[in-house]
Parts: sequence; C-alpha cells; structure tokens
Amino acid sequence: MFTITSGKFIEGKFVQLLSLFCGAGGLDLGFHQSGFDLKLAIDWSEAAINTHKHNFPESTALQRDLLELGVAGVIELCKEHFSNGEAIGIIGGPPCQGFSRGNRNSCADDPRNKLATLYIDFISEIQKIFCVNFIVFENVLGIKDRKHIHTYIKIITQLKEMGFDVYENELNAVDFGVAQERKRVIIIAIKKGISINEFNLTSTHNFTKPKTVRDVIYGLPEPVFYQRKILGSQIKYHPNHWTMHPKSRKFKTPELFLNKTRSFRVIHWDKPSPTIAYGNREIYVHPEKTRRLSIFESMLLQGFPKHFVLKGNFSQQVTQISNAVPPPMAREIANSIMKTIRG
Repeated sequence: MFTITSGKFIEGKFVQLLSLFCGAGGLDLGFHQSGFDLKLAIDWSEAAINTHKHNFPESTALQRDLLELGVAGVIELCKEHFSNGEAIGIIGGPPCQGFSRGNRNSCADDPRNKLATLYIDFISEIQKIFCVNFIVFENVLGIKDRKHIHTYIKIITQLKEMGFDVYENELNAVDFGVAQERKRVIIIAIKKGISINEFNLTSTHNFTKPKTVRDVIYGLPEPVFYQRKILGSQIKYHPNHWTMHPKSRKFKTPELFLNKTRSFRVIHWDKPSPTIAYGNREIYVHPEKTRRLSIFESMLLQGFPKHFVLKGNFSQQVTQISNAVPPPMAREIANSIMKTIRG
C-alpha cells in the first residue's frame, strides 16, 4: 500500500479521501475496499451520517449542510482533518433530483442544481491548500440533457482549468457485477503529471453474463412487515430486512400488476432489477408478487455486502438506498484510479 505526497509515492497508506455528499457511503465503501483511506465524510442527513459512522468506525463523518457551510466552512473542516500540502482525493455525488429524468418538472434553475457546481467550487479552493490528486463526480444521465448541459459543460471546463485530465464516463452498474440496471455519469479528474498509466475503466468489467435478481436475493427468509414503534430486536434476519405491509388488493390478485406505473413495478427473477430509485410508496414489488422488496433485499441489489447496516427510520432507509452508488462499481472506479496513478 502507498501514500501519494506531492505527486510522489511513499510506503504507508494510499491517498486519503474527502467524501462530500457521502450519503450512506456506497461510493466510500468501494474506495475503502480498494485500499483508499477514508478520512472525512460530510452529508446533511443525520440518518446517513449515523449509517456512515456505524459502517466506517475509523473515519470521521459529520452532519453538515454543505450549502450553509459554504466553501470557507469546508476549508476549515479540511484543515482540522488533513495536514497542509497533504495529498487527498475528493469523491462525491451531489444531489441529482434536479437533473433526474424521472423528475418531470426538472428545470435548469432548480436550486438543488447549485450543489453540483458548488462541489467544483469546493475543489477549486481546497486544492490551493492541499494536493488534490483526483476527483470523482457521480450523477444521473439527465445532467447531460439539453436543459442542463450548461451546468455539465461548466463542470468539465472548470476541472480542466484547474489542471486536471478529465475522463467522462457513462457507466451501468450491471456491467460491474451488480444485479441492477443503473446508468450514471461518472466524471474522473486526475491531476496532470501524476498519471503513470493511461486511465482505462472499461477493461475492468469482465462480466459476460449479468447478475439477476435470483442470483442475489433468492432463498432469503420472509422479511418483517413495518409497524409503528417496531423494535430493532424484532427484525431478526438482518436489521434492514423489513418492508411495508402489502395492503393493496393487487397483492391478492397478481394479474393486476401490469408494470404500467412506477408505484407497483414488479421485478423479475431472471433479469437484473430496474434502477433502484424509490419514492416512499414506490418500492418495487417482489418477483413472487406477494409483497414489496425489503430494504435489505434492495441493498443486496445495489451491491452492498450483507454485513452493511442502514440506520434511521424506514423512510430514511428508503432514501439512503435509493441515492447510493453501488459499491462494486465504485470499487472498480477506485481500482482504475489506483492503477493510473500508482502503476
């Protein structure tokens, strides 16, 4: 294992990470599995930060609203957790709802869209104090749509002006061993002059046959149904193996499931899951059509390991798993960066 300091490698740990908009930590987990040292993670959600603290006990996770914190506030936090001149990598996925194609009312001036360019502003100031060796930016494909393309071009242009080689990718999680069709824009920026190998991500996915829902969740015991004041001790198999009670009459009459609406979409045993991006009442229906998927089953379809635990109430867990980056895809991104700058 190695550390990068001012563009050079010394024995010890690999480059330390700052994770912004960390959420439950899917992106962080992939980089951690690849050998990176996750130093500091920030998100506005208390539940997500509690999840992060539980699963990454050696890292520091802070609940902060990055819009309120601003560039100056992020710089101060970095000074508390990183040494001046220290080499770091910055990873994150700013909220994507304003760019999402699933949001029929999305518009260029959605206030949430400011977080994407704010992320780049953070980097611009951080690299004046620290050696930022690479950046990862994750978002939905909609950020490249015509009404948002100005924001996307601005991000690419600013990264290049800051002295990075920029690699634009449209990746699908199913190509990385995840049982889910999940397409995302991944921008990877590597500091000019430190690349040892040419950056190559496409060669890392060698999965000739996509994983299916059956491969991942078949044979699990039945989950516990949600009820008010339910205790964690009542959810036996896994703390997140719970789901909503199947109240709709459709669960008793399966032929009513026509997959014409998002709220009652049935997934199939022998196909990958559609993109996991739930609303509170839109969790996909289990292939047996008797209930909705549990949070735990959704986690597995996102590529999270079985030992990972989400914190918070049911609704907060739904949000966390919907927003997460699949860890296997994140791990391959991390591996590719490591090969590029370490050799």
